[in-house]
Order: sequence, then C-alpha cells, then structure tokens
Amino acid sequence: MSNEKVKQTSEIIIGTKQTVKALKSGIVQEVIVAKDANDRMTEQIVHLALEKGIRIEFADSRLKLGKAYGINVGAAAVAITG
Repeated sequence: MSNEKVKQTSEIIIGTKQTVKALKSGIVQEVIVAKDANDRMTEQIVHLALEKGIRIEFADSRLKLGKAYGINVGAAAVAITG
C-alpha cells in the first residue's frame, strides 16, 4: 500500500463493520485488509469482496493501515469508494 494511493483516494471507510456495510451496499471499489488482523474479523470482508469481484490488497499491519489513513490506532480493514 503506497502513500500515493492514500493521496488519490476520494473517500475511505475505516473499520470492519463499516466496510461490511459498504460492501453490501455496493459502493466499494477496493478493500485493504491488515495481514495481522484476526481472521474472524476479516473473513466476511474478504468473502464479500471476492463474491463481488472487488480488488483486495493486504497491508503489513493494523497499525500501519490505520496510520496510512490518518488514525492513531490500528485498523483491520479499509474500504475505498468513488
């Protein structure tokens, strides 16, 4: 995940629950999942993304993913829209 991608992103949704909602509503273009996130937390996100043909990328860690998107805590998943 590059800083360039972060700069180009028009809208982001942070967190597993919000990402699942966005995937179900069909507004997501790409999902980023932290490699160190609990599989139970991210399993539904990965399944929905694969089912809908949405690109999935993996970040090295929850902390790096959170920091890349401007929060000071870890994030298990981020959805990119529009």
